[in-house]
Amino acid sequence: MELLWNSIKMDWPVLLPILVCAILVVQVVLQRWSVYSKNKRDIQVLIPRIQKELANNNLQGVQNIAIHCGGVVGEVVEEAARIFADQKAGFSRSFDISAALAIRKLEKHLTVLGTIGGVAPFLGLFGTVVRILYTFQDLAVQGNQSAAVAMGIGSALIATAFGLIVAIIAVIFFNSFQSVVKHYEDDFQLIKLLFLSFVDSDDDAAAPVSASSSTSSIK
Repeated sequence: MELLWNSIKMDWPVLLPILVCAILVVQVVLQRWSVYSKNKRDIQVLIPRIQKELANNNLQGVQNIAIHCGGVVGEVVEEAARIFADQKAGFSRSFDISAALAIRKLEKHLTVLGTIGGVAPFLGLFGTVVRILYTFQDLAVQGNQSAAVAMGIGSALIATAFGLIVAIIAVIFFNSFQSVVKHYEDDFQLIKLLFLSFVDSDDDAAAPVSASSSTSSIK
């Protein structure tokens, strides 16, 4: 404990950037955790309900389901219903734009975790190098003292330890949150395929009518 306190007291300028990184990691983790928790929806329950309303050609019912669902998933479903009603022909491209905007919301600030996960170990290593240099300088002035050497090296390694701890936490949550975002992407693709199945069914139903009309005109 004394070694830790001495390290903080002597090396606080090089430990300060690591502390700032740690604060940023905590803020981003808490904020993203709150966002994902509020937007969590069971797509397996939602899909059959939307499918039933689409089968009855009840887009208002789909929008009501989306409003009741809420969150990012509800917003995407509501936008999908609007696109389905206004521009079936270009549904896929328009939906992809809406889904990409929703994914961008979900990925917000994740780059902070990824960056800190890569940078924090080097900040710790920099602190270690600085403390070792100061230790060698003290040895040159005071002579060979094993206790001073041990204290200096121990203090130097604390900076590396802090950097590694912050980096490990940042990487763990970065990968975890990336997995959550990927899960949302899969949900959006399911919603897209569901609406596209009804777009294709409408096109197939229209084709025989057009063919029969052409036959009648020939006669």
